Amino acid sequence: MLIWSLIYQGLIIVLLLTFSFGPGFFSLINTGIKYGYKPGSLLAIGIVLSDLFLCLAICLVVRLGAVNLLHSEKAQTFSAIIGGVILIAFGTFYFRKHTTKKDEVIVVDIRAPHPSLLILKGFLINLFNPTVWFLWLGNVTALGKTLDYSFIKLIIYFSIVLGLTLAIELTKVHLAGKIKRFLTDRLMTIVNYITGSALIIFGLVLIYNHFFHS
Repeated sequence: MLIWSLIYQGLIIVLLLTFSFGPGFFSLINTGIKYGYKPGSLLAIGIVLSDLFLCLAICLVVRLGAVNLLHSEKAQTFSAIIGGVILIAFGTFYFRKHTTKKDEVIVVDIRAPHPSLLILKGFLINLFNPTVWFLWLGNVTALGKTLDYSFIKLIIYFSIVLGLTLAIELTKVHLAGKIKRFLTDRLMTIVNYITGSALIIFGLVLIYNHFFHS
């Protein structure tokens, strides 16, 4: 029963992480379409590294018995404002990029960002999304009881889960890159605007819900 319970909970986590239409999802698909598989995979690695960091941090917080710190109103407001500002900044950047057209097929006239910047971008977009924080908090708390709050067992379990998550993220990037050849300049511009608008909206909602609406 324990094994099946862990498999079930692991699948739920993977589905929530990989198929939630949050800021990371839109950025990942956009990068895969615009630059191709390798840059998109670097962004995916940054996102999963951020998940790993959050998992480790929350496991440590739970281990120290300081869960209430994450639930405090000040901590939630601070993370929401910082995260909202970062998402808005990334979102506005998509409105500044342009592509050129050749024979009605998209031709990118800018180079892909440096690999380290792509990894950092994925890391930050995911790190400052409060929803991801509380998703991991709920999972660590629930699984902690199942695994007797063993720090080593939790790390091993979530490392396997994140490995599967990364594989699915890379698959999404691969599929996004495949449709690149069918996109014209106008369609790519629309994709950029949708991605930018989504990130800005996520950022504004975060700030409003945790600051103006508190």
